[in-house]
Amino acid sequence: MTRTPRLPLTLTAATLMIAANIIGATTADAADDPSVPPGTEATASAPVEVDANDPDLKLPEGATLAEAKVLDIKQVVEDQAGEERREDTNADVKFALQAEVLFPKDSAKLTGEAKARIASIAEEIGKQNATRIRVFGFTDNLGSSAHGDVLSRKRANAVQGVLESELNDSTVTYEVRGYGEQYPISSNETESGRKKNRRVEVSFPRSDG
Repeated sequence: MTRTPRLPLTLTAATLMIAANIIGATTADAADDPSVPPGTEATASAPVEVDANDPDLKLPEGATLAEAKVLDIKQVVEDQAGEERREDTNADVKFALQAEVLFPKDSAKLTGEAKARIASIAEEIGKQNATRIRVFGFTDNLGSSAHGDVLSRKRANAVQGVLESELNDSTVTYEVRGYGEQYPISSNETESGRKKNRRVEVSFPRSDG
């Protein structure tokens, strides 16, 4: 199968974050009771204002500070057209593909180019020896919420089907869900923002090797 040439990747951002410990479910079809996508979990509440001169904040005599923790480095890489985005942390790898490069408008039927792109993600999954894979679909906020939920679920299932065919590995399990317009990554007030929100994300753990 001839694969469509890929645009060169350029580094767009690097931030620090604490890696989330995420365990995937084993369903091969989109669920109706989706869990929260990785990276969108609720954060801790705002820190309480602290008096630096409070004597209770001083270490007792002979006490020592806890061992320092190493923060996870998150690297975000996006192709020049913004059609594909990759996020790497010490724990996970996540690909986000815009719906326009995978499906015709308002459709869940994959294009030929889409299958080539998904196949390249399957190659990376193989390199990482990943056996737990999440495939999550998202839409913008146009149209009804119910329609977006169904469409995003069908698109996630379509992508999972290609991954399963490419990997051909019975030990791999999938969590496949459709979130509709939930969890946008950009503003829905503009078409460029909505385009980013119409996406399918594939994420999996990074190998220790």
